[in-house]
Amino acid sequence: MEFPGLRVLVFAKAPCPGRVKTRLAPRLGARGAAWLYRRLLRGVLAQAAGLAPLELWGAPDARHPALRACVRDFGARPRRQAGADLGRRMDLALRCALAGAAGAVVIGADCVSLTRADLRAALAALAGGRDAVLVPAEDGGYVLLGLRRPCPALFRGVAWGGARVAAQTRRRLRRAGLDWVELPPGWDLDRPADLRRYRRLAARAQAHDAAGSSPKASVV
Repeated sequence: MEFPGLRVLVFAKAPCPGRVKTRLAPRLGARGAAWLYRRLLRGVLAQAAGLAPLELWGAPDARHPALRACVRDFGARPRRQAGADLGRRMDLALRCALAGAAGAVVIGADCVSLTRADLRAALAALAGGRDAVLVPAEDGGYVLLGLRRPCPALFRGVAWGGARVAAQTRRRLRRAGLDWVELPPGWDLDRPADLRRYRRLAARAQAHDAAGSSPKASVV
């Protein structure tokens, strides 16, 4: 394990048909969208495995068979998301992790192209003493957020899913006086166009045996 004193927190929903990747359901069907979500989640966990201890934060909990399989297969600690919105849930998860770790990063289950090198760079920034690390997304959200200590102000009153989440987060990082590093941006996998983009990149990676070279997908 490269960063045993840090944590990687993966946020995931129970992959029930009709509850995940709903914007892809017209193209894939509800079951196909749920299957894709499970595949993406396992890919994210595989990228993170061995870098730092993993925590799988499930919604409504981590008892769904697919999430339990991930806990077993990747050695993740099962946790339950709680809070009225995404910000409160991330704040709680980070608070819990930071009570026993020197730093933690939170990512989403569908960050399909967040590479092992990206995760290593984010963890290394925290291990090296930076207060925070941010990976923005093309849609204005962010792919990854990492902290060395809790900062509730980053999560209050944010319009989650909007185009200014990363901008709001940067302002709040500055106001809190945190020393942060920002890594190159990524993109979301939510719409049919995003799925086509992902498939093209996956096919190219297979053809050139270049796994881990595709751009990032967003957590929010």
